[in-house]
Amino acid sequence: MYSIGIITASDKGSRGEREDLSGKAIAETLAELGEVKQYVIVPDEREVLSQAMINMADNVKIDIILTTGGTGLGPRDVTPEATLAVIDRQVPGIPEVMRAKSLEKTSRAMLSRAVAGLRGRTLIINLPGSPKGVRECLEVILPALDHGLAIMKGEAGECARP
Repeated sequence: MYSIGIITASDKGSRGEREDLSGKAIAETLAELGEVKQYVIVPDEREVLSQAMINMADNVKIDIILTTGGTGLGPRDVTPEATLAVIDRQVPGIPEVMRAKSLEKTSRAMLSRAVAGLRGRTLIINLPGSPKGVRECLEVILPALDHGLAIMKGEAGECARP
């Protein structure tokens, strides 16, 4: 079981003007992967998002942080930039497969700027801001997450097959 952190990027959600259904969808979908240790709703502010990720990774020692929201083309969509500012290494295959799978359902998936990467021994993944998008993206990456997290933590061997 892994420790999970959820960060919802939402101006309205952070002010209590909108219920966060996407963060709840993450928690429900990942219930078998681990336990949600920290869950925050923050405004769409690059520095606030970065600090939430740093705190979860460095202080709380979360294994996997999932963000929801702020990955589109809107002027306040800054989650990818906040993530890139705090990660050490990118994991490009995760957002690539999420976009590819989502493109099967909507051409708008190509507008996602989501990224994923490692900060030390914490995996950070940007997810869409809708509950439906969250579920669809997690469905496609979930089969590989357990193995990837085990490798990241030094608990499993590499992926190569004979």
